[in-house]
Formats: sequence, structure tokens, C-alpha cells
Amino acid sequence: MGLGTVALGSLMGTEISPDPFEARQPHHSAKARSIIYLFMAGGPSQLDLFDHKPRLNALSGQPIPDSFLEGKRFAFMDSSFKNKSTLLGTRRTFRQHGRSGAWVSDLLPYTAGIVDDITLVKSCATNLFNHAPAKLFMNTGSGQFGRPSMGAWTTYGIGSESQDLPGFVVLQSGPRGPRGGAVNWSSGFLPSTYQGVPLRGSGDPILNLGLPAGIDARAQRRVLDAARDLNLRRSAATGDPEIATRIASYEMAYRMQTSAPELMNLEGESNATLALYGCDRATPSFARNCLLARRLVERGVRFIQLYHTNWDSHGGPGETLEDDLARVCRETDQGCAALVKDLRSRGLMDEVVVVWGGEFGRTPMGETRDKTGRNHHIDAFTMWFAGAGIREGQVIGETDELGFNSVADKAHVHDIHATLLHLLGLDHKRLTYRFQGRDFRLTDVHGKLLLPLLA
Repeated sequence: MGLGTVALGSLMGTEISPDPFEARQPHHSAKARSIIYLFMAGGPSQLDLFDHKPRLNALSGQPIPDSFLEGKRFAFMDSSFKNKSTLLGTRRTFRQHGRSGAWVSDLLPYTAGIVDDITLVKSCATNLFNHAPAKLFMNTGSGQFGRPSMGAWTTYGIGSESQDLPGFVVLQSGPRGPRGGAVNWSSGFLPSTYQGVPLRGSGDPILNLGLPAGIDARAQRRVLDAARDLNLRRSAATGDPEIATRIASYEMAYRMQTSAPELMNLEGESNATLALYGCDRATPSFARNCLLARRLVERGVRFIQLYHTNWDSHGGPGETLEDDLARVCRETDQGCAALVKDLRSRGLMDEVVVVWGGEFGRTPMGETRDKTGRNHHIDAFTMWFAGAGIREGQVIGETDELGFNSVADKAHVHDIHATLLHLLGLDHKRLTYRFQGRDFRLTDVHGKLLLPLLA
């Protein structure tokens, strides 16, 4: 905050709100300073990637026992049950890897090479089985619109260490954006400073960030100073905290005119680094976004979220287990593994947590459309975690012999949120915001630490 701002505040007899972007002390000693969340939008099939089930393969084509289905609900009931809920084994080849003996299928050869650096959690569970609300739940802890996302809660709680970039950045790849769109990185009822800022993979990183034609830097600075002074007067008159957010946002946008293009310019990255990720300096891709994520944490950004679509596997066009699951794995596998390797080689794995996963998993029963697929499944799916404060090289949680239910070390979404906040030094029960007469938190009234995951 400039001396002029402080002086104006003094003259007006009011206390200027602190910079909402400023880094703040956590509740307790933090293991990590940043999170990179690799969001595989659409629901990756854990049974074809990580959860090896020989018994399911042996019973493939047979009806699933009714006891598994009692009281359960699924998306697209007609296409799921026209074959009487017959079990579907995988066509993929599984092998054990690393010191942990983690099972990984042939679809993820690069991930198989880093199993000693990550921890697989095979017993994840969520509440909602349709894409948009399930993504919202995974990001905000609620299926209702208007709640803040985890990235927003994080920057609200501890701010950001970056002076020239937003504290919460979103990168997207794949054929379309994630279902639900911007509500997945919304600030909800928190000040809008804390919402995620999407950066584009080509062209201007942010639309309308550059100087308009006919306006030079001095003229722009005069306009920004005038707007700041007017906003300060209004803030003094109303006490509205959102005005401080507006002031900070104008100043951040001004600084990003330089910092954002510099971030996106990969000319300084070596050919070896580009080969590691499997990307080039200019073409947008998930792998390039992984490299940008590393550059963002190097610049102090607190929360980076990468979305890649489409992991949906119902068996219809573009969603087949035979072809399309293999394609989306090829698009993401090398970049994910490269990110972990690159962070480790640069000494950043002691400061950063990397998360991989979708909004839910897939059923052990087949779903027949044009080709064979699997339906949405909320009771058991796999995510992986790596980095600061994580017990690396572990496999946590178990599912039953068919992969239908979690039977050990269940990891609910609320528990995952509580644990990630804990690694950042935040107590999920103390990180609250009063809105409409009650205190809200990311985990609502739920959440416990996943102790087996913590180092």
C-alpha cells in the first residue's frame, strides 16, 4: 500500500483496510506453502487405473449381488441397468511398481515411475453423483451454489506470497471447461479478491489486461490513482470491505500487465525441461499447464488448480473405455509425473502439495451405450497426493473385492479438505467466515484429519 494511500486515510480519519493479498500467519506451523491441484474433470475410472481387482475380472459378465445395490442411487439409471447390472472387469494390464508395490495399469506408465514419490488413497468417497454438483462439492464442500472454493478459503486464511500474481490461479485444458464452470473456483460469500483467476493458454493470459489503444502508461497510472482515491473516500464513508478488494484488484491487474506475460513466456526453460514435460514453449496443453504450475509456485502463488477434461467414461461417443480413456491418460500422464520430478529436483517438494483426482470414480458394473463404459460412483475412488507433509510411497485404504465400497481408511471429501488445510497450517474448525448470521467453514460440521496420509 503506497504512502499516499496511508496519508489519505490518516487525513480522512479512517483506518485503511489491510492488503487482502498480504501473506498472513497460519493457525499452526505449516508443512506446505502452496497447493497444486490436478483436477481430472469427469471421474477417472479407478478400476482401470489404480484399483486392481482380480476377483472383479473373474466375475466379469455376471450380475452384481443385490446386496451391493440396496439403497444406492446412480446417474443414468436406464443405461446402467439395462444389462441387469453385470460386473465389468478391466481390459487393462496391471503391474506392481516401486517399494510400495502399488498397482498401476498400463494406461499410466509415467505415473507408475513416480509411485515412490506419491501416496495413493484408494478409499475416497463423496456425496453427489452428477458431474456439476459433484465438482462443486469437491471444490467447496457443498453441492449448493454460493460457497467459497478451497482455493478461496486458502487465500482468505493465509493470503499469498506473490506480489505480482493472484494468490489463486486456474489453468484449463481439454475439449471444454469443467461442468459448472467458474463456480468451481468462486470466492462465494468471501470477498471477491479470493476467487480463482483463470489464465488462458494462448494469446493474452487475461483478456483486457493490456493497455487500450491510445493510452500510455502514465495516463493509465493517473486513472488508477484517481479511481483509488475515489474508492478510498467511498470506503471511509461506508466501511464496505469490498471496496478494499476493488482497490487491491486494480493494483494487482496493473502489476500483472508485466508479470502475467513474463510467466507465460517459456523461453528461459531448457529443452530438457520441455522434453521432461512433453510440451513446447507455445502450444497450449495440460503438460504446458503443469510446467506453468511449477513457475507459479516459484513466484509465490498459493493455490494453483489445473482442470483437464474429459474423463467421463459412459461408453458413448468420446467417452469409451477402449479408446477415449487411453487418450486422456496420454494427454495427462507425462505432465503429472514431470511436475513431481521437476518439483523434487528443484527442492520444492518440501514446500508444495500436489493433488490428483476427479469428482468421483466409476462403477464396477458395466454401462452399455455405443460401447462399454462405467457409470458414476461415489463410494470408492482413487486420488493421489505428494509433497510437503505427505507420507510418500504409500498405498492407503482398501476397497472390497469388487471395488464397490471402501472398507478401510475411508477418506471422505470433507476429510481431504481438512487434511489439506492442515498442511497449510490452517485448522479447518477455526477457518470460518460469518455470513447471514452463522459461521461457515469449508468442511461445514464435518471433517477429520487423514492421519495415515501425514508424515
